[in-house]
Amino acid sequence: MTALVLIVDDEPAIRRLLRTGLAAGGYRTIEAETAAEAIAMAGGESPDLILLDLGLPDMEGIDLVRTIHAGSAMPIVVLSARDDERGKVAALDLGADDYVTKPFGMAELIARIRTALRHCLAQEGAVPLFQSGPLSVDLVRRIVKAADQDVHLSPREYDILKLMILHAGRVLTHRSIMAKLWGAGGDVQQLRVYVRQIRQKIEVDPERPAIILTETGVGYRLAVPE
Repeated sequence: MTALVLIVDDEPAIRRLLRTGLAAGGYRTIEAETAAEAIAMAGGESPDLILLDLGLPDMEGIDLVRTIHAGSAMPIVVLSARDDERGKVAALDLGADDYVTKPFGMAELIARIRTALRHCLAQEGAVPLFQSGPLSVDLVRRIVKAADQDVHLSPREYDILKLMILHAGRVLTHRSIMAKLWGAGGDVQQLRVYVRQIRQKIEVDPERPAIILTETGVGYRLAVPE
């Protein structure tokens, strides 16, 4: 699982350049060429970060930053023209995490994206690299290892593990986990099946888990090092 970046730009050539460069850097991408498409994708696809050009045909990029951040803390990296100083400042004032000036180098852009993802995780109370016993999770690159071996989790399994990491050491009730990941349609038995599958992949002895601990009748707690 790699981070998903929503590219918002009305120029096909720029989107193609970004798609190719980000794929080479290990990122998945989806694309929108209008603000309306971006709003729909931000809500439906749940990208990890938005890469936003301020010059859009149907809405000012600044207004799009305001709209997205009205309901989400999703990190935004702005692409701006070299002489658009006011646009950069306004976007940052509204909560954009960073900006890159056109023309830009792909290495610089990817570095800015990684930094924005780290900032987002820090605000959520997590460190970019989490370790507990044999488990190691790079929350920026979405790399999971157990005893130094790569672990392949499904998207839903990763979401559950990430949620536990963000609240490591605290009890998460079944209801709170389901509300965050399924909304009103969660099922406790389904959650237990996913947790069992995660344990099979990360625990030394899945029958006697030492990482994901069960709080009987309540929920789960992710163990943290002493």
